[in-house]
Amino acid sequence: MNDAPRILVVEDEAAIAELIAVNLRHAGYAPALAADSRAAQRAVDEQLPDAILLDWMLPGESGLTLARRWRGHPRTREVPILMLTARAEEADRVSGLDSGADDYIVKPFSPKELLARVRAVLRRRAPHTTGEAVTVGALALDPASHRVAWSGAPVKLGPTEFKLLTYLMRHPERVHSRAQLLDKVWGDHVFIEERTVDVHVKRLRESLRETAGEAGAAAIDTVRGAGYRFNIEALSGR
Repeated sequence: MNDAPRILVVEDEAAIAELIAVNLRHAGYAPALAADSRAAQRAVDEQLPDAILLDWMLPGESGLTLARRWRGHPRTREVPILMLTARAEEADRVSGLDSGADDYIVKPFSPKELLARVRAVLRRRAPHTTGEAVTVGALALDPASHRVAWSGAPVKLGPTEFKLLTYLMRHPERVHSRAQLLDKVWGDHVFIEERTVDVHVKRLRESLRETAGEAGAAAIDTVRGAGYRFNIEALSGR
């Protein structure tokens, strides 16, 4: 089991945590448990997990606070986070995704669904080692090194945003529907809602804006009623 992906389960209800751990072990993963925010932070500090299952409501700091902290730190920025919560409203799902979570699982959930979502985020986390580098204007993306730069300055992206930008840059000036992006970028998206695409596009734009300003953010066009398009003209200055 030394090579098994390590999944940190941050859940304060012992029965739920143990049920998740049992299913993860049976599926070939190595679960580690934390019952509150302090224990979760210690576990992450000691050994970086391959993915985190993070309960929204925790003693001490909330799961949202932890997700934002981990997304803001270079060491933990790319670790996939799946938010676990009983909150089912759309606004709550959006808040969870906006905090930095890669996916959102509403309680109660089936072990089959949970494992499918874990597999999906681990696939998306796999580094891109194939394909040629892409350059459009001042924006350069290198799949081999998993780096994006604007005029030489690094653009910090999470794993899903990197994969999304890779696909858009390789297929510029085409309008891609949310369903098409789910199929091409997320792959096995049976449990993922189309709203998830909007959240990650927003996150991608914000990352581009931080380094490239409005020109970078404008490279991702919203085509009303249709989807999204990578706009070459925004980067060429025309």
